[in-house]
Amino acid sequence: MAKKDKADKDRSEKKKGKKKEPPASGVLSSAVIQAARAMRTRLSHGLAESGLYPGQDGVVQLLAQEDGQTPGALAHQLGVKAPTMTRTIGRMEAQGFVMRRTDDRDGRLTKVYLTDEGRGSVARIAEATSACETHAIQGLSGKELKTLVKLLTIIEGNLSGQTVVRSADQADDDDD
Repeated sequence: MAKKDKADKDRSEKKKGKKKEPPASGVLSSAVIQAARAMRTRLSHGLAESGLYPGQDGVVQLLAQEDGQTPGALAHQLGVKAPTMTRTIGRMEAQGFVMRRTDDRDGRLTKVYLTDEGRGSVARIAEATSACETHAIQGLSGKELKTLVKLLTIIEGNLSGQTVVRSADQADDDDD
């Protein structure tokens, strides 16, 4: 059967309600994990030139959006445990990227703030991220990139219990 005939048959079966077979067990997980690791490794090399270690970029970016957050709030937003965040903040403080101060209104709270060095690293993080993403998407068309991001968003939503509701138009677009 010619490739075009097979593609037409696949589309018509899809429209009739027949489901495609899922990939072999573990194929999706393996591909996503390997891509994420490769991307994180590439980004880590770019960040190392700035003196940042993996995971510290997220702290800097959150503080750049809203300076003066508690370690617990940072941990929650980054999806890590409080002791991990405490160690990260301690290391970043020793490196000169952040400083801890007690809250002016509630002396029981300690908040984390960017230093001048930390604020200076925001642009370097953006440059490293951009370079990493540019390298990662080589060979993908704009449409393919948009589709990839959409699919990963759906997968993340499914796994986090926040199922993404798709409109009928989106489902029709997927059939093309």
